Amino acid sequence: MIEGIKAVAFDIDGTLYANWKLYLRIAPYFIKNFKFFSRFNKVRKVMHRTAPLADFYEYQARLLGQLMHVESEEAKSKIQRICYDGMKVYFERFRPYRYTYECIRQMKDAGLKIGILSDFPPDQKGEIWGIRDLCDVCIGSEESGALKPSLYPFGILAMKLGVRPEEILYVGNSVKYDVRGAKNAGMKSAYLLKGPKKWFNIEEKDADISFKSYRQLCDIVLK
Repeated sequence: MIEGIKAVAFDIDGTLYANWKLYLRIAPYFIKNFKFFSRFNKVRKVMHRTAPLADFYEYQARLLGQLMHVESEEAKSKIQRICYDGMKVYFERFRPYRYTYECIRQMKDAGLKIGILSDFPPDQKGEIWGIRDLCDVCIGSEESGALKPSLYPFGILAMKLGVRPEEILYVGNSVKYDVRGAKNAGMKSAYLLKGPKKWFNIEEKDADISFKSYRQLCDIVLK
């Protein structure tokens, strides 16, 4: 087992499953709600750069309301209906990467604490393909008032896990939000290779671990 690690935590979107498969599945829904999603994506880019807020959801709704020229309460209702609730059905019977559950199960059995930290509410993914039952902590970074790469969601993750940041390995698919966010919070990071880096087995220089499959990650962490 990697020396000094007491917990492994995971991002969800693009980390536990392939983003491109989801994009294919939701294409008709995205087109139907194109105006909403295009503006919501602009809001989320701002939120990734925003300091922790007392009421994340209110501020998010206010920004979207300004872009859509509606009151913040109507914007908040749209976010809940179209994004948070409306996306749930697309994760039903959706499959994660191969060997994901088995990898996390083995880590749990080896005595490691398991966590989830996602920029969207984990409830959106239901039971997260059985992985949720293995988790000691399962939170959305929105609960902290700030999205990754802010230090705050990572700090809350460490506090809830009951271990020091340097004792956590955080697994993600984004260099900017997952790898560097975890590093700035004092954690170790594992990066899921994709695209040319995966094809040519090029390690991510900012990550402590680079991996191409969950079988490989399991071997690296538990060796």
